[in-house]
Amino acid sequence: MLDAKLKDQLKAYLENVTQPVELVATLDNGEKSRELDELLHEIKALSEKITLLRDDGADVRRPSFTIQRAGTDIAVRFAGIPMGHEFSSLVLALLQVGGHPSKATREVIEQIESLDGDFRFETFFSLSCQNCPDVVQALNLMSVINPRIRHESIDGALFQDEVEAREVMAVPSVFLNGEPFAQGRMGLEEIVAKLDTGSEAREAEKVNAKNVFDVLVVGGGPGGAAAAIYAARKGITTGIAAERFGGQVQDTLGIENFISVPYTEGPKLSASMEEHVRGYGVDIMNLQRAERLVPADAPGRPHEVQMANGGSLRARTLVLATGARWRALGVPGEEAYRNKGVAYCPHCDGPLFKGKHVAVIGGGNSGVEAAIDLAGIVDHVTVLEFADELNADDVLQKKLHSLSNVDVICSAKTTEITGDGSRVNGLDYEDRATGETRHVALAGVFVQIGLLPNTEWLQGSIELSKFGEIEVDARGETSVPGVFAAGDATTVPYKQIVIAMGEGSKAALSAFDFLIRNSVDQESDEEAAA
Repeated sequence: MLDAKLKDQLKAYLENVTQPVELVATLDNGEKSRELDELLHEIKALSEKITLLRDDGADVRRPSFTIQRAGTDIAVRFAGIPMGHEFSSLVLALLQVGGHPSKATREVIEQIESLDGDFRFETFFSLSCQNCPDVVQALNLMSVINPRIRHESIDGALFQDEVEAREVMAVPSVFLNGEPFAQGRMGLEEIVAKLDTGSEAREAEKVNAKNVFDVLVVGGGPGGAAAAIYAARKGITTGIAAERFGGQVQDTLGIENFISVPYTEGPKLSASMEEHVRGYGVDIMNLQRAERLVPADAPGRPHEVQMANGGSLRARTLVLATGARWRALGVPGEEAYRNKGVAYCPHCDGPLFKGKHVAVIGGGNSGVEAAIDLAGIVDHVTVLEFADELNADDVLQKKLHSLSNVDVICSAKTTEITGDGSRVNGLDYEDRATGETRHVALAGVFVQIGLLPNTEWLQGSIELSKFGEIEVDARGETSVPGVFAAGDATTVPYKQIVIAMGEGSKAALSAFDFLIRNSVDQESDEEAAA
């Protein structure tokens, strides 16, 4: 299962294990059980602190295994073979169950330790899902920290009957004590906050107590990260408030056009960005969703950003880098069947539709790439494009047309996504050439029609384009003096990671220049705030 290089790397990691670990396998006579047995034997051979046991009498999923600290109830469980994107989850579980400390802050660890109740989590994942490891690793760590928390990660592709019975149509899907808990990417802090009902009020108090920043960046994607680094390097007080650090990059699988890096993946790039930002002492405030901007009453005076949790942050200059999200179709049935057959991430949710008929809405690069990926998993893909022809790159169109299980329908206006009340069963579209309405029977719809800027909270406070993008000048400044913007939320064309980083850097430099030219002493700021 593991090649020589991977074994050497894993052996080096396992040297950090300080407590004896037991791998307890529950297997049957199937091929996947043989593969898991081989993997577990290979892991056992890499560390003297690891022993391998069998418990085939247990009433649990097969193949599955528990990673348990010997003589304790500290354990995590995997149903399936955690390779692919989940191999890192396996390694971290071995280390953390084996006594190696996590990188979680002391504050978050104490929150987890103080959670009152018995929590039995189950997470359905797919090996191709880049969003799943964050959730799996967070819940695994929580089960190591708090013995009243249990977690089992389940490969949906190996347990299709259970996926069907529990109507899992998007991953990661998390169940708590048998009931749906959450879907989609979630970080450790977000999961803990969802369980700790008093955390939002405490967080608002902390936010309100912060001093005025010289530069406050709103948004934690590439543009926001670059702005924070460039501002902090000028020696000015810098904060960054974001719903989740990394933004949409977290949902990006392969990145092959990041200059000097031939290939990386979104979660890895996001982690590197956050580490870089933290290295400059920037005050990073996660799980912060901006709700309203109150511009300063004079240049150099503090602007106020009001947060959804009730807190407010103040800064002499702002860099708005709130990015964009997947654009919705806005047709009947889309919202009702979201995560019940309507999906936006083919890499994550594609394996759940193995052997089925799905549609991809959108004929641009994203849509055609999604169709190509899905064609290798599902039985059939239908691509629907509103325009008269696809507008993806020629090389992608050539690949798409070479696939025997893909149909392309142009001049198609999707009018409704249909279902049986619990899941998608098809869609209706209008043939724009004839006006005729037609129906396609299918199990899933993947929407890939571009991006929508996250700027609703700015309406009425700064100038936005007709598409909702923040209007900026050549220096990245908005219609409000001292408020700058960068990245996918702005009118700057070509929504690319490298462009967002460059624009974020420029916005931070412009903010610094603004501060120099519009200095207001600290005492008067405090008087104004009072």
